[in-house]
Amino acid sequence: MKSSLAPGIRLVTSFSRDSRYRGFTLVLTFLFYTAYHLSRKPISIVKGQLHRNCSTVIRPADLNVTDNSTWCDWAPFDQDNYKTLFGALDNSFLIAYAIGMFFSGMFGERVPLRYYLSAGMLLSGLFTCLFGLGFYLDIHSIWYYACIQAMNGLMQTTGWPAVVACVGNWFGKGKRGFIMGIWNSHTSVGNILGSLIAGVYVSSSWGMSFIVPGLIIASTGVLCFFLLVEKPEDVNCSSPQHHDSAAQENAEREPLLRHSTVANEEIFSSTSPVSNESVEVVEDHSEAISFCGALSIPGVVEFSLCLLFAKLVSYTFLYWLPLYISNVAHFDAKEAGDMSTLFDVGGIVGGIVAGLVSDHTGGRATTCAVMLTLAAPMLFLYNSIGQSSIGATIAMLMVCGALVNGPYALITTAVSADLGTHESLRGNSRALSTVTAIIDGTGSIGAALGPLLAGVISPTGWTNVFYMLISSDVLACLFLSRLVYKEVQGWCGRTSRLPGFKEI
Repeated sequence: MKSSLAPGIRLVTSFSRDSRYRGFTLVLTFLFYTAYHLSRKPISIVKGQLHRNCSTVIRPADLNVTDNSTWCDWAPFDQDNYKTLFGALDNSFLIAYAIGMFFSGMFGERVPLRYYLSAGMLLSGLFTCLFGLGFYLDIHSIWYYACIQAMNGLMQTTGWPAVVACVGNWFGKGKRGFIMGIWNSHTSVGNILGSLIAGVYVSSSWGMSFIVPGLIIASTGVLCFFLLVEKPEDVNCSSPQHHDSAAQENAEREPLLRHSTVANEEIFSSTSPVSNESVEVVEDHSEAISFCGALSIPGVVEFSLCLLFAKLVSYTFLYWLPLYISNVAHFDAKEAGDMSTLFDVGGIVGGIVAGLVSDHTGGRATTCAVMLTLAAPMLFLYNSIGQSSIGATIAMLMVCGALVNGPYALITTAVSADLGTHESLRGNSRALSTVTAIIDGTGSIGAALGPLLAGVISPTGWTNVFYMLISSDVLACLFLSRLVYKEVQGWCGRTSRLPGFKEI
């Protein structure tokens, strides 16, 4: 008697060969960028260990220290300017990241992605480990740590444009807000894992808080070299550009507009700068788009400037939240690091919700604007009452994480995919890397400014830091105002043309 297939095998074989490769690529790129973010997080956890309140630390019996209130700190972070030095470390990484990102997108379109990603992860792992070796080699030079951070920032720019370009090769126009929202959770998953791994070693030997994540990202670089398939044609799979999923999606989502399809498509394409639902793939251009050509795509400049301020808020939390929790709630470094992961848990939920809502409404800009508007008062409340109890801290961290990271996730994924497949590009997926790099590179300028401003402002009080974050949210929202207006105009125009609707 012929044996039946195991349930798991039946599930795998139920998918087509193309679907299996696409799913495999999606999982691989998820793991790759999880590793990138995992290796960025330790610095925020270790800050609380490099400068502590030594009066609460038990002094070893064999340690002979007299009249030294900073005996437990790690020089040079044992002085009163430690927050400025922390800000310098953050900005060494983030400024190098922001500068490198504008060039990385062009490299990602012209260099084999498998080699590019593999080399980037291996080198990023090397510099992450070198930072941790400062503990074991007893290095106390700020220049050493700042240079290591700068080099790591440059290496980290290999990640985002390359993984987006790889996913673009496989999925084309099939990427939507919900799918990209789930996939983009690699950012928060990496932050959570990085916090937990660093927290295991931070109190005993903080060098391992860097070395272990460094080894992990280097291992994923090896995995990338042996397993990544860059393009469908490399394994005889069909190109996603052969599937006009946009036309099918329109037919399913707009049955009431059958009698006015042409008119409505013209209205929608002219009022929603990030929609690609009415775009037909005409041909595949092999030539990569220029930097100026990418900037001329409607919506790129507005969303880039919005992301600058949205990412400013997100990265200020990324680098300073554990120290804020430690200072305000008086947790030790490990407890503060563990608590800070709740912000990223909320970010996962926020990214998925933002994708779902923007898919349903067709309003990417409006979804971002609403979440940014709600984030401003939530940040004020978190600073005011967020540390009153454990329950309040958990709730406010998750709500703020969802509202802050939701727009950030949506812009860097679904919005970038929409803009990178604009009708003027004729389905050229090679434009996706440059468009993504421009948007994320501009956002990275804000990511560099946020921790720097936090380091300068925090000595005057954490409340002033939160006022800076709230102002940034408002500015991010203002840059989307024109796009929101056009989206609302588009909705009103489409509604007025529904059969049976009478204009007043």
